[in-house]
Amino acid sequence: MLAVLILSSCSSTRFVPENKYLLNKVELEVDNPEINKEEAKSFVRQKENYKILGFIRFYLLLYNMSSKKKTDDWLKRIGEAPQLYDEVMDERSKEQLKQYLDNKGYYRADITSKLELKEKRKKAKLKFNIDTGERYTINHVRYHFATPKLQEIFTKDSVNLRFRKGTPFDIYNLEKQQEKIVNLYRDNGYFYFSKNQIKYKADTTQFEKRVVLDLYVGETRNAQVDSAKILRPYYFNNFYYSIIPGTSPNMSSSRSAAEFSDTIEWDNAKLFLSPDIHYPANLFRRTTQMKSGDLYNSTDVENTFNGLNRLRQFRYVDIQFEENTDSPKSNLLDCNIRLSPLNKQSVSLDVEGTNTSGNLGVAGNIYYQHRNLFRGAEVFQIRLKGAIERMQRQMENGSETFNTREFGIENSITIPKLLGPGNYIRSFEKNLPKTVLNIGFNFQRRPEYTRTITNVRFGYDWKTSQNYTHNWNLMDVNFVHLFEFDPAFIDSIQDLYIKSSFTDHFIFAMNYSLVYNNQRLGVKGNYTYARLNVESAGNFLWALSKITGRTKYDDPNYDAGLVEYYRYLGTPYAQYLKADIEVRRAIQLDQYNYIVGRAFFGIGYPYGNSRLLPFEKQYFAGGANGIRAWQVRSLGPGNYKAPVGFYPNQSSDLKLEANLEYRYSLIGKMEGAFFLDAGNIWAINKFDNREGVRFKVNDFYQQIAVGTGTGFRFNLNYFILRVDLGMKLRDPSAEAGKRWIIGNRKLTADDFNLNFAIGYPF
Repeated sequence: MLAVLILSSCSSTRFVPENKYLLNKVELEVDNPEINKEEAKSFVRQKENYKILGFIRFYLLLYNMSSKKKTDDWLKRIGEAPQLYDEVMDERSKEQLKQYLDNKGYYRADITSKLELKEKRKKAKLKFNIDTGERYTINHVRYHFATPKLQEIFTKDSVNLRFRKGTPFDIYNLEKQQEKIVNLYRDNGYFYFSKNQIKYKADTTQFEKRVVLDLYVGETRNAQVDSAKILRPYYFNNFYYSIIPGTSPNMSSSRSAAEFSDTIEWDNAKLFLSPDIHYPANLFRRTTQMKSGDLYNSTDVENTFNGLNRLRQFRYVDIQFEENTDSPKSNLLDCNIRLSPLNKQSVSLDVEGTNTSGNLGVAGNIYYQHRNLFRGAEVFQIRLKGAIERMQRQMENGSETFNTREFGIENSITIPKLLGPGNYIRSFEKNLPKTVLNIGFNFQRRPEYTRTITNVRFGYDWKTSQNYTHNWNLMDVNFVHLFEFDPAFIDSIQDLYIKSSFTDHFIFAMNYSLVYNNQRLGVKGNYTYARLNVESAGNFLWALSKITGRTKYDDPNYDAGLVEYYRYLGTPYAQYLKADIEVRRAIQLDQYNYIVGRAFFGIGYPYGNSRLLPFEKQYFAGGANGIRAWQVRSLGPGNYKAPVGFYPNQSSDLKLEANLEYRYSLIGKMEGAFFLDAGNIWAINKFDNREGVRFKVNDFYQQIAVGTGTGFRFNLNYFILRVDLGMKLRDPSAEAGKRWIIGNRKLTADDFNLNFAIGYPF
């Protein structure tokens, strides 16, 4: 597509007027490594046309393909007009850069610009050179407080708020410190306190390149609010909760209680309910982090707002404060919390086509959700799933085609309070925890076997801040039962790991996950995502078996000898430790370009009652969200190569993976991407009998698979449809010395893999 556009587009200066120049390049040179060049460049008023891949002016190409006669050509609307060199903007840029450096404390900076013109090509190159000079530092700070109480509060937190001698004088850091000071006082009752009450005065005349800084706290001159209110701490008084149907509640604090169907009172709070809306008082008592009689605290207000949103009950949450009308001159604040509930029940249906290694199928899901099931803000969900897939397997006399069928049901209920053992952990209450219970059953039918999977999960999730989410499952139980085997199929499996997936097993696990995510919905910019998972299984059952003196059972080992293990409910239970960590980092280059990186490491170790990890707990590689040049479960472990015609089902104990993706906007809702993926899986278990699968520190890097490719994303608002074409660059299953494909052999159709998926890969 890009090649066609480049060939079909005219000169990049097609729409550049006479005696004007296309701004072909803008450079910025700084002699000081402490200055962030990208940050400084944002103050340059002269901008080049946006580029994708760092060199293709895609949107300018679109614009240049438009008609010169039409001013409203659609290509003009989606493209970008040529950016022209402007002498006035050149001077403005130098002024802006000078102001930026002044704010950073470089008052003697020298900024020059150099212009290079290519008159025949009508292009210009603009280069800014910055000599920052020496930076000013803070010599000392003099503090001025309007009241002794303000000084007392500041002194208690002075370690985080004071400026040390020698600190660089930086206006941007002063502004950040100003916000911290305001938050300090707003967390200590000063409801009307704002940035206007924090003033700085800098004196650069007393010392050479050093600043004497005066900090005024509690400044009330020119304030829009009465100075007595600004310097007075306020206390929470009465709370009024109003549940109002509709999309944007607009209720004044004077609205009469008679307009509601019910009113519930407790302590200093009132809950006003509309018809057909029922919530208990305890729900709001738990969720509200503010208490009557406590000092006003802006952090508690924010936590209450977030807690009400986390209930998943309300489409609109509004918290407002007003001085108590009964005592207008007092320092009491009444809190009005207005809530508009979401629809109580919803049903949805989705149908999807599947393509697993060329095997086509269809699947469907029916979802039902009920908010406030037991009138305590419980969220109940049920999912019914059905799928059928046409598949093919290799037989001695050729191939056989058959259908696989899958049916399942999954139920979950989320309760906005602690139940069970967690109810005794009082420290959780400030974090607004939820109790989550999941129960599911899945039935799978194939010619070789029939399998049922029953799972029960009970645990808690909570947030300790806006960025940190925790999930702790006290009980995560899976029971896998297989029957109606095809004996010939089972006997034909020589791979011990694959054979283990066709045995009954019982998993009684506990797991914990911690997620850090500073990405905000609808907000562009850099973000970081990190997730840590830790899981342990079988230890409680093993200890119970030891204490009660249970008898061990034996089973023939697939290699030699006997395997002894304990049973629970007549089934061997798994015992293992497993942990993995994933980190993602996204960097926004400009309005149209992103670079996103991901790293993943995971390891599982079976012991005690297990020789192998349960199949569903093993790691696999390949597929739409991994190394995209390989089909899912078709890569590894190590340099292992599955037999020809073997259905891809490779998995193992350890996984190491890294991905790098460059994303760019194209036309409308269409985006493009180029990616590079690398990694593999390995075995650490001595019982794995596959050749070349073991992880070895001294040569594992020689078994790294590498793939690259390109793709398109279609942003359809509610979801993102993704198509990625991966190409193998390095295949660890090839002979040593020939694993890099390019340069050793020609590319074949097997070296490419097309992935269809929903959402970004990471």
